[in-house]
Parts: sequence; C-alpha cells; structure tokens
Amino acid sequence: MRKESSFLAFLFPNNLNHNIISVRTPHRVGNWLLQLTLFLTILIGSATFAQNSVSGNSVKQLKYTFSQFGNETWDFVKQPTKWDGIDWLKIGLVSGGTFLIMETADQPIRTAVLKDQRYYKSVPIEFGRVWGELYSPIVLFGGFALHSLITNDIGTRKIAYEIGQASIYAGVLSFVLKLAIGRSRPYLNEGTNFFRPFSSILNQDNKSIPSGHSTVAFVLSTVLSRNVKSPVLKVLAYLPAALTLVSRVYQDQHWASDTFAGAALGYFIATWVVDQHENNKSVVEMSSAYPFSISIAF
Repeated sequence: MRKESSFLAFLFPNNLNHNIISVRTPHRVGNWLLQLTLFLTILIGSATFAQNSVSGNSVKQLKYTFSQFGNETWDFVKQPTKWDGIDWLKIGLVSGGTFLIMETADQPIRTAVLKDQRYYKSVPIEFGRVWGELYSPIVLFGGFALHSLITNDIGTRKIAYEIGQASIYAGVLSFVLKLAIGRSRPYLNEGTNFFRPFSSILNQDNKSIPSGHSTVAFVLSTVLSRNVKSPVLKVLAYLPAALTLVSRVYQDQHWASDTFAGAALGYFIATWVVDQHENNKSVVEMSSAYPFSISIAF
C-alpha cells in the first residue's frame, strides 16, 4: 500500500480493502493519534465540569461509594419486577423496531455501503470505532476520577461513577444477549437471519446483536449529555455515538439493526443510572474556559 502524503488523503484514504479488519502499518500512526487525542480531550474536558447542587444535604446523601454501587446494582437487578406499562411499551418498540430494520433494511444498507469503501479507515469512521471500544469507558472514567481526586470535586466524581456503573451494567447485559441470540455477523455472508445461540463464549463471529460498540458509545454519550446544562452540548455529546453507529455498519462489523438495538440498550441503561442520582435535581454545568476553576455552590 502506497503512502499518502496529503492531509486529505490521510482523512479519506481511497485504496483500502473493506475485508481487512486489522489496522495496516500506514494507519497505525493515525489510530494512535486518534486514541491520544481522545485521552487528552477527556483529561482536559474533565476539568471543565463543576456541580451546583440544590442543597448541601443532597451532596452528602450521594457519596458514590462501593456500598452505594452495591445497593443500586441490586435495585437494577430487580427492575424487571417493577416495570409498568410504559416500560413494557418501550421494550416492545425497541424489539419491534429492531425486527423491522432486520427484515427490511439490513441487507439493502449493507449492499449500499459495500459499494464504496474508500473511507474505511478515515478519521470520522475510525473515531466512531474508537468511541465504542471497551477501553473508552476506562479512559473516560480515569480522566474524570483523576480530576475528582485532585480537586475533590463532586461533579466529576459523579460523572466518573456513572460512566463506570452504566458501562458495567451494559457490558454484562450486552454480552448475555449476544451469547443467547448468536446472530451471525455480516462479513460471514450468511444472511440477515442466521443464528447460532450459545455457540461459543470466545468466538465473536456469532455475537452480532446487540452491537457492543454502539452500546458503549451511547452509554458514554448519554451520561455526558445528562451531565451538562447547555442544550447545544447535550446534542453534541451524541455526535461521537452517531459516528459509532455509522462506523460499525460501514466497516461491515454489524447489521444496522444490531447498532439500533445496541444504541437503545446503552441509552436506557445510562438513563436509568443517571436518574438514580438526580432525584434531588442536582445538575452539572460547564465552568469557565482556561484557566479552569472548579467550584461547588450550595
């Protein structure tokens, strides 16, 4: 593969084979830069959050500790016994939407994207993939947790806690569903309705639905969106997650219905987690630009 010299060629390489999953040498630097940029963005961005709580008591009640995690985890496990009509309606809509996409759109979408694979390793597509990788919640959690430890800021501690908590819940549930459903990935060319339930724990070829990357992406974006006040930032927080949806389908790792199901799973789990901590109407807002100053108002 020849080396591209221009910046535009780096953004949109046009000589890639879509069947190649591994990162080739000319793109290793690009992937490393993407990951480094993500890490630095998280570390710098974590310093721009501060929490304004309605009262001092509401902050004292939520320490974001292991004991609190244990109590909330048990409550999460018991949630199906508490579901009402609205909850079952949501599940029905997500299930119905997934089935509808599976039967009507999966194959046409795949056929369309495989016709043009020039952007397989482009920066937007790769960024979407990186945002949904398993290490992204770890990096985000680490960045916000580090800031909280240094500054003793409850706002960034809340965000770190919710990212970790929601990622664990979503990761476990996503894996169980993948294993139980056993849907074949598109690159195997076995069709949209080929399933091998409980085939293998380690083999990823039959764990297409729900998309794990999409689940992770929407967990992160939902937690961040819920923890900012600005309507613009709330919307922008979902941009990386949207890129993840496109990336997984474009790189032929998932069907469109897989990403829809994964996005719904990540969104609803993250929403539930954040809701547990906002009964007292505590909010997180952006502080001033550099130099960063963190303050807690009561």
